[in-house]
Amino acid sequence: MKLGFIVNPIAGMGGKVGLKGTDGPEILEKARRLGAMPEAPEKAKKALEPLLALKEQIEVFTYPGVMGEDEVEEMGFDFKVLGEKKDEMGPEDTEEAARKMMNMEVDLILFAGGDGTARNIYNAIDSKVPVIGIPAGVKIHSGVYANHPRSAGEVALKYLTDREDMEVKEMEVMDIDEEAFREGHVTAKLYGYMKVPFEPDLVQNQKSGGIVGEEAALDGISDKIIEQMEPDVLYIIGSGTSTRPIMDKLGLPNTLLGIDIVQNKKLVASDVNEKEILKYIEGKEAKIIVTVIGGQGYIFGRGNQQISGDVIRKVGKNNIKIIATKKKLMSLQDRPLLVDTGDDEVNSMFNGYTMVRTSYTEETLHMVKGL
Repeated sequence: MKLGFIVNPIAGMGGKVGLKGTDGPEILEKARRLGAMPEAPEKAKKALEPLLALKEQIEVFTYPGVMGEDEVEEMGFDFKVLGEKKDEMGPEDTEEAARKMMNMEVDLILFAGGDGTARNIYNAIDSKVPVIGIPAGVKIHSGVYANHPRSAGEVALKYLTDREDMEVKEMEVMDIDEEAFREGHVTAKLYGYMKVPFEPDLVQNQKSGGIVGEEAALDGISDKIIEQMEPDVLYIIGSGTSTRPIMDKLGLPNTLLGIDIVQNKKLVASDVNEKEILKYIEGKEAKIIVTVIGGQGYIFGRGNQQISGDVIRKVGKNNIKIIATKKKLMSLQDRPLLVDTGDDEVNSMFNGYTMVRTSYTEETLHMVKGL
């Protein structure tokens, strides 16, 4: 079995520093000045973990240093390096890596990056070699990505061991104009299609998406929430089983039916009431993370009354993140999400559409109604 493995080491660096991507040397330099650190290598290693079961049977072809060699060596795989190491690796190196792997007749290319990386791979191989993407970029609009880094490795494992029983689909390679995106305009373009081993619970569908299993979806959601946590910001974590994985991954105790406060990924307070929340957030930046009550659709006013209208007003609507699996949203049967804080002015703030995080790579728009 031959596996091609490519890492775009700068993918995703612009996200935490608010740059909406890292396309172009000027933006990359700005991201570094703002303190951005590489995240793709760690995500790439997460994808390699499931493949350790085939470590003795896989021949890995990769590119020098941070473009794959470092990761496969650390994970203990036997590998062959294609190409020459350079001080700064760019998109042309990704394309050259993919071409060389295609010429080596690899069975599958596993790559870490974002939509720009997917475009580079497509430019090099078109649809001649099956691929699966490890989501590591700021922009993940393409359908060639798994819903979570580990899921990418699981797809690769299944394809390499049981490809005859696995469907291979042509999935979209999409990208947006980053400069326009930074100005608030989303202009997506279809560049082509690549072949992807398709596992509905593990691979995102660019157009509509598969329904990820509850556990896998919550795992991805919690990873994304933690990745996006900002220094010194207070995070008010709402009640429910959907928010519990966030606390579990942080290694913090969780008040299942109450509200906890986290700062710098450490527990500040457990099971707080409204007055305590207001005291903690006075004069400080805060964000709220809540989920949806399955079947009912309430995001505020049922089971989390501690997050009152006054709390919401101080935190601000733009600092509220709603999380829910696709299955939970589908249980509403197109009914809106509901807000019932007892404060008519706050309730009316939510009327319209809001984004709901449904997996590691996906958010969806859903109608909200203030009662």
